Amino acid sequence: MPATRKPKPKPSLRCTVVVLDERWTEALPDAERLAKRAARAAFAGARRRGRRLLNVALEADKGVRALNARDRKKDKPTNVLSYPSGERDFLGDMVLARQTVWREAREQRKSPADHFTHLVVHGTLHLLGYDHETGEADAERMEALERRILAKLGIADPYALDRQTVENVRSRRR
Repeated sequence: MPATRKPKPKPSLRCTVVVLDERWTEALPDAERLAKRAARAAFAGARRRGRRLLNVALEADKGVRALNARDRKKDKPTNVLSYPSGERDFLGDMVLARQTVWREAREQRKSPADHFTHLVVHGTLHLLGYDHETGEADAERMEALERRILAKLGIADPYALDRQTVENVRSRRR
């Protein structure tokens, strides 16, 4: 009798969204749905298997600034902070800062929903072990994966504007 192989389990990610700043629901009513969709897309895009959990907290700049000062010794808000758990089944927590996310979206001429989705993908990849601060090759690998995941979600390359700006600066120097 031939041996049968068990099918590989589909990637499964349970994402819990906690709203710490109620202004998030006013500014982006479907933030919870977008966060879950982005986290699941990042998990699948990173080709992870099994069942995992993660939490997304939606906070104001003030709360994220306090966390950033405490944990990274940077006394300013940042768009997203990721806290890997070190456990197999629970990936960890991420916290997004409402005002910073909106300001960056406006400055980068992106929709707040697309920028928010990008940041959740970015934060999820950090929870999965990706790190853009460990070297240029790691940064390029992470950005390429983000672009592929976002393209599947119908979101334009978030780094295109950055590359275009760099090229414009270089051409002015010549």
